Amino acid sequence: MKEGLIMTNKYSTCQSCGMPLNKDGKNSGTEIDGTLNEMYCSFCYEHGNFTLPNITACEMKELVSKKIIEMKIPKFVAKFLSRNTHKLKRWNK
Repeated sequence: MKEGLIMTNKYSTCQSCGMPLNKDGKNSGTEIDGTLNEMYCSFCYEHGNFTLPNITACEMKELVSKKIIEMKIPKFVAKFLSRNTHKLKRWNK
């Protein structure tokens, strides 16, 4: 990478759970060598692997919805925010 260039994420949301990457305290997940991964958040992807490798898109949608509700956000908003989880890159393989 050239000196002075600022690395920006190609994606604005995690392509596994849909969380805005700018809300991730670590900015994104990491590869095995410690470099940042531009597609996934640190909750979904660490050290080159998914943190929940066997979860399905439907289960991820429910997990995300539950976490949003735990943040005291109304259930209908949680369902709205998680409605397109299955369309994210991780689930379109």
